[in-house]
Amino acid sequence: MLTTRYVTGAPNWLDLGTPDIEGASSFYQALFGWQFQAGGPEVGGYGFFQLDGRTAAGGMQTTPDQGPPSWTVYFMTSDADATAKAAEQAHGSVLVQPMDVLDQGRMAILADRAGVSFGIWQPAANNGLDVVEEVGALYWLELYTPDLPAAAGFYNAVFGWETTALTFAGDTYTTVHPSGTESDAMFGAIVPLEDDPTQAPAGAWLPYFEVEDTDTVVGAAQERGGTVRMPATDLENVGRIAELADPYGARFAVITSTPPEA
Repeated sequence: MLTTRYVTGAPNWLDLGTPDIEGASSFYQALFGWQFQAGGPEVGGYGFFQLDGRTAAGGMQTTPDQGPPSWTVYFMTSDADATAKAAEQAHGSVLVQPMDVLDQGRMAILADRAGVSFGIWQPAANNGLDVVEEVGALYWLELYTPDLPAAAGFYNAVFGWETTALTFAGDTYTTVHPSGTESDAMFGAIVPLEDDPTQAPAGAWLPYFEVEDTDTVVGAAQERGGTVRMPATDLENVGRIAELADPYGARFAVITSTPPEA
């Protein structure tokens, strides 16, 4: 499960790059109830999506040369420079070199062996997201990859992630959790790209957000120019999920999770 008690290798930040931050803010407010709080010129207008006064994600306006509209997930590190070096040694790459963000922390953007990008965040004044696993907040992550064993090996080398194989409807689902934790600390999964060929050819990280009613959110997304990439679907003992894209093409998923059995 996701938690804000961050440990090394756990997801601790998430942000949106979009060509229209005002339009995107309106879209996600309708879906999740977020309010966007823009930063000043010293951070290039980078701001925070607030859920009842708590930071649920970050966001910024980007240009085409910064890449397509997308969500980027960041993972906790105690040493961004060492983690960037570890990624290179594991046959990944450094897309944005480690740098300080005011007094908030130190970050970098990396890519795994398949070329899937992700971020790292070394906390200082800002530990990470204020809220997860609540309605309107990040709930789960999936990495779609063309080579599951290679991806698992890469993230183990960089973060020490451990994996657990679960079975759903006869298929194996490979979950991940931080080093030194039990499997119930899982926060995401590594999924073969062939299971969803509509993802980018190199693969991608897909964030899931918890919602009260998946079908209502799907309808709201369509009404506001979003795209349904996978219709609302029930997964036994998991919940009702759907994959969407916002009006600018950034991909994400929503879930109305099934409460755990007592």
